[in-house]
Amino acid sequence: MSEKLRLLELEIEGIINESGENIIITDSEGIILRAVKNSEEMYGIASEELVGSSVKELEQKKIFSPSVTLSVLQQKAPVTFMQKTATGKIIMTRGVPIFNEEKKITRVISFSHDMTEIEELKGKYEKLQQKMEQYETEIEQLRERDRLPSEVFINSKAMQTVWSLVNKVAKSEATVVLHGESGVGKTVFAKALHNGSHRKGKPMIEVNCGAIPESLFESEMFGYEAGAFTGAASRGKMGLIELADQGTLFLDEVGELPLSIQVKLLKVLQEKKVTRMGSTKSRTVNFRLVAATNRDLQAMVKTGTFRDDLFYRLNVVPISIPALRERKEDIHQLTEAFLQKFNEKYDTDKTMHPSALKAFWQYDWPGNVRELENLIERLVVTLENKVILPDHLPFTEKAEEKRIEKFETHGTSLQESLEHVERSWLLQAYKECKSTYEMAEYLGLSQPTVVRRLKKYNIDSKTNQ
Repeated sequence: MSEKLRLLELEIEGIINESGENIIITDSEGIILRAVKNSEEMYGIASEELVGSSVKELEQKKIFSPSVTLSVLQQKAPVTFMQKTATGKIIMTRGVPIFNEEKKITRVISFSHDMTEIEELKGKYEKLQQKMEQYETEIEQLRERDRLPSEVFINSKAMQTVWSLVNKVAKSEATVVLHGESGVGKTVFAKALHNGSHRKGKPMIEVNCGAIPESLFESEMFGYEAGAFTGAASRGKMGLIELADQGTLFLDEVGELPLSIQVKLLKVLQEKKVTRMGSTKSRTVNFRLVAATNRDLQAMVKTGTFRDDLFYRLNVVPISIPALRERKEDIHQLTEAFLQKFNEKYDTDKTMHPSALKAFWQYDWPGNVRELENLIERLVVTLENKVILPDHLPFTEKAEEKRIEKFETHGTSLQESLEHVERSWLLQAYKECKSTYEMAEYLGLSQPTVVRRLKKYNIDSKTNQ
């Protein structure tokens, strides 16, 4: 070997060993001619042992697999892919062919990079991503479970118990009967049951059993075929039960169901099939049933006005919603929510005086939440005053008359009686209001006038009566 070739050999050797790359050079038969000196760490074999070995044999021994050199020789083009080595390494390797003047491969040079740590990090990252997705799903499920409808407030323990039970049964297929007085919000909870179930994206069909005449009930509930009766639509009509397929059928006021319909509804619940009027063909239906009533169904069973078999079919999970008078802790939040709702609706800025809110607490609310909502809407629409006072409430409308009657007998003259009444009003306002500005709103006077009257009657922070 000439000096020039020897120097070139040394140069190539130095480049290969000092490049930091894992380089292997083979001939056209896949016999290794050169290998980096640190190949033992990569392949588990010293570079001296690699030289002279066949890449095909090394592949068979799983020293590295698959062989990039063999792929290059087969495809006669550069190839890049991932390899596994006998030492458990995962490496990215690229093989490049070297052609002679006759366009035949004379050498294959492969460059390899240890990707083991990166692949491990990638695997950990993917697992972390999977866990994150799982946690996000669980968190969203918790949010969905605890997310209250805007009409529901659960400051009271009674409502917390109800909401917990609703969340438990929402994801099941169990039939639920909501019990409660008119106006307690049974429809709101029926919607919550639907929205918390896997049927959420499907229809929820609400049927007010007390609003459909008995003569029309069958055709409305079960549908009918063309020509089934006089006046029937020419194409027939799908019934409400069919419309609820894959979703939720909500029977409100279920205690009003006619006995004849109860029999047919029971059959649908048992067989999950519905037959339209005028047809002999049954259609399969799949719905979740939620019912609501303000009547004692069990007592109706005893009197024969409600079928016992339908009662037991419906009464799988009974949920009783307490009356508003039984959960007065919720009154304040409900009042504020309705007040905000109707202020926005009618572009007003009404506020509730604390004494009026106190009167709300003392009232029994026979119409429950619906009565409260309707009353606040009426007050927002009809009152000219900005502040809602006790005297504006229908259940305290005679309070002013009683106070005046009480004061009429005081004093020996009209002037003395008027002053007594004025002082009593000021004392009442002083007790219930936090500032002279609130007192002015309460009394319908200006704030400076209130200040002057307080001084006139010597009413100050030390005055208690």
